[in-house]
Amino acid sequence: MSNTGNGTYPENVSNSRANLSPPVGGTEVRIGLHYKVQFKVRTKWWWGSVGGSYGAAKALSRGTNSWPQSDAAGTSRQWFAIETRYRFEKKVFAQLDHQGFQVFLPLLTEHHGWSDRQKVITVPLFPGYAFVFVDQSRDSWQAVLRTAGLIRFVSFGGIVVTVPAKQIEHLQLLLQQSGLFSLHPFVQAGQRVRIRGGCLHGLEGIIVRNETNKLVISIQSIQRSLAIDIDGYELEMI
Repeated sequence: MSNTGNGTYPENVSNSRANLSPPVGGTEVRIGLHYKVQFKVRTKWWWGSVGGSYGAAKALSRGTNSWPQSDAAGTSRQWFAIETRYRFEKKVFAQLDHQGFQVFLPLLTEHHGWSDRQKVITVPLFPGYAFVFVDQSRDSWQAVLRTAGLIRFVSFGGIVVTVPAKQIEHLQLLLQQSGLFSLHPFVQAGQRVRIRGGCLHGLEGIIVRNETNKLVISIQSIQRSLAIDIDGYELEMI
């Protein structure tokens, strides 16, 4: 179990590629590597999303009695993080997509090299988790939870939490660019800023002490962060 960077240890650290272990038999994936990002998206209005979690969240599992209320307010769709079985992210995506749910799966393209051949593979950016855009009715949640390979909705303190749409939009904006970005230890404390101008206009994140040349974008519900070099960008305080 590893430290998350804020002095505390999560309850259920995911043992996955997100812990920055090198791919077997290939080139090492390191902080600062230039990533090519692909998206699995089938939706008219929204992108779907993906996540990984250090598991500090407790979760709502199948069979729980803590269902959301099926009332008028429950018909409004929002983003939620869902946990999947190991290496089931793409299968869960395909099933939810087939059912008509809006899901988003950003993929990293990795080039693995051997002495006699090269191989290109795609892997989830945040292994083990996904986001789904769904209303809070019992029927919708049951339909999601019946998906093979899906474990649970991610929650904190026993309460399922939504993922702000702005966090999803900022993640999409970052990943659509072909520039450098890197996985970063999860942080949520620091000076919040917004980029003004350029291809990342409107992107918001955190400037961390002693890392003033990096903008950290955090997805709080899954406790994962990405960082991008901001040298040359104009910033404004939030």
